[in-house]
Amino acid sequence: MSIQVSTLAKHYGQQKAVDGISFEAKPGKILGFLGPNGAGKSTTMRMLTGYLKPTSGSAEICGFDTRKDSLEVRRVMGYLPENTPLYADMYVQEFLLFVANTYQLKDAALRVKETIETVGLSPEQHKKISMLSKGYRQRVGLAQAIIHNPQVLILDEPTSGLDPNQLTDIRELIKQLGKDKTVILSTHIMQEVEAICDEVVIINNGKIVANATITDLKREHQMTSLEDIFRKLTS
Repeated sequence: MSIQVSTLAKHYGQQKAVDGISFEAKPGKILGFLGPNGAGKSTTMRMLTGYLKPTSGSAEICGFDTRKDSLEVRRVMGYLPENTPLYADMYVQEFLLFVANTYQLKDAALRVKETIETVGLSPEQHKKISMLSKGYRQRVGLAQAIIHNPQVLILDEPTSGLDPNQLTDIRELIKQLGKDKTVILSTHIMQEVEAICDEVVIINNGKIVANATITDLKREHQMTSLEDIFRKLTS
């Protein structure tokens, strides 16, 4: 249930948005996928999730090729995009039941109830999504990503819009999920990476400039701050 990326590339004419990158994300480890704006992070995530076709190279999720086995990939993967598309006129429970039924889950209503409790949506579950704060909308997005109990989670800016209390809760939830799933997390917040991630991949101008554990990166660059390492590698 790992993610295997091999010489993955996406070109737009002469522009190489992603330029032949290779890396692996393993079960039980949370991989931070980092880079400045325009580095190729979101493009890579869209290719991993099957929403964007690569120019060349390959990506496998749990042994399924993201181009050839898109339905199988979607069954084993949960995806939280940066701007989660939600049906704002639906109620929280109603929306999550819709998602559960899309996955053809048995005991869908029970799974919705469990997921609502897991992500801390119980006080808001009878509200319309349009009435929720940004932080609670983000929880709905996370709920739709995990409702089918996927083996792999790809999370793009998962804590965006959360207040400090919510931030702590969601970080802890992601850490718990990462114990038995393969998780890739993209964020600009270095403190979040240090709090959650075991390993990091840093991409800059479409190429990988670091792929190591946080401890090894700090030792290699003789720096105690991941933020300083990030600036050094991407400036």
